[in-house]
Amino acid sequence: MNITFENPDKVNGLLTITIEKEDYQEAVEKTLKNYRKKAQVPGFRPGMVPMGMIKKQYGTAVKVDEVNRLMGDKLMAYIRENNIQMLGEPLPSDKQEPQDLEKDGPLTFIFDIAVAPEFKAELTGKDKVPFYSIKVDDKLVDDQVQMYASQGGEFVKADVFGGNDTLTGDLRQLDEQGNTLEGGITVDSGMIMPAYIKDEAQKKLFDGCKPGDIITFNPKKAYPDNDAEVAALLKLQKDDVKELTSDFSYQVTEIRHFQPAEVNQALFDRVFGEGSCADEQAFRQKISEMLQAQLVQNSDYKFLLDVRAYMENKVGKLEFPEALLKRVMLNNNKDKGEDYVEKNFEGSIKELAWHLIKEQLVAANDIKIEDDDLKNVAKEAVRQQFAQYGMSNVPDDVLEQYAGEQLKKREQVEGFVDRAVDQKLIEKLKTVVKLDEKSVTLDEFNKMMRGE
Repeated sequence: MNITFENPDKVNGLLTITIEKEDYQEAVEKTLKNYRKKAQVPGFRPGMVPMGMIKKQYGTAVKVDEVNRLMGDKLMAYIRENNIQMLGEPLPSDKQEPQDLEKDGPLTFIFDIAVAPEFKAELTGKDKVPFYSIKVDDKLVDDQVQMYASQGGEFVKADVFGGNDTLTGDLRQLDEQGNTLEGGITVDSGMIMPAYIKDEAQKKLFDGCKPGDIITFNPKKAYPDNDAEVAALLKLQKDDVKELTSDFSYQVTEIRHFQPAEVNQALFDRVFGEGSCADEQAFRQKISEMLQAQLVQNSDYKFLLDVRAYMENKVGKLEFPEALLKRVMLNNNKDKGEDYVEKNFEGSIKELAWHLIKEQLVAANDIKIEDDDLKNVAKEAVRQQFAQYGMSNVPDDVLEQYAGEQLKKREQVEGFVDRAVDQKLIEKLKTVVKLDEKSVTLDEFNKMMRGE
């Protein structure tokens, strides 16, 4: 067997592999002998079928399988041993000539190899990257307290409608004279939240209403260009309200007001666990500490974005084998076609460049991911999921259990690995580069992230 590799322009490689008969013959003979032992052919006892018959029936197929296996193994081993930084997978070259697999002569296969550009990505203490610390001010804490109070709140009956209350009432379709339309649309116990009515004039009709009041309004005017909302209110299909123009009477039967939970010991215990906060000041302090930890993640994320921008500028434009990479991309997205490749290629190359830069930074800083790193990332992901539902005091053993279940899912593990790599790289780079530290409010930070 002979393998050669040509890489004249550093990014477009041509790999040629020549397989001789002696490279595959022994394995082919062994496989055919096994076939002979198991072959069931009328007129022959098991294991006594003539080898010529076995070769004639199975020889070429077995040879093709063995050549493909051998070629794949040796090709990848060569790439690995010679440290060829291949992008994507090898593709059959246009220079490939047809091979006669029926004959025993040498078989030659030629592959195009996309090779990563040569460059050096390095960060030292001479490199300066911004780091934005987000201040936890009273407003942030107030908003979080309000959110926890809302999560622990409940609906209570009210005597007079307020801006965000929910109404329950009976709907009756009216005729042109304002009377109930005989055989018209009726809905009992229909729910309306006037705060979500789009038309201000229609919304104003509900101001100050009380149980027993009858309000005349027009659903189509209330929700212009939203037949789905009208259909849901009237319990009809969307197509059924397309031509609807009628007014409706709405007799209010109940007003429900959302009452946030009181900021007291019961709320403290529900959020952080019984006895964790002695008073509101301790509650607010604990919230402040929690927010600070969460906002550091935001700062770290922005820091990595700034590292990326800094490195892309420092490394400069990288040369890629674009024509070959487009073939690779098309090969991986055959169902989407060439238009998809053309539209997404530039973005794909940009992501590839950053991937290669980050690979070098990870290697240079000896970033390695252990099982405990993955477990911690999974636990944090689970903790954030619980926090979305106001559960901030989930026991560690529960987090461990849920994280363990997530780590059993292969589709989740790759994301956890990426996140763990990013976290360790961020922490390391913060000690390597010179940080240009800036303190900002959350509003300022969010505007910056939106590019405002």
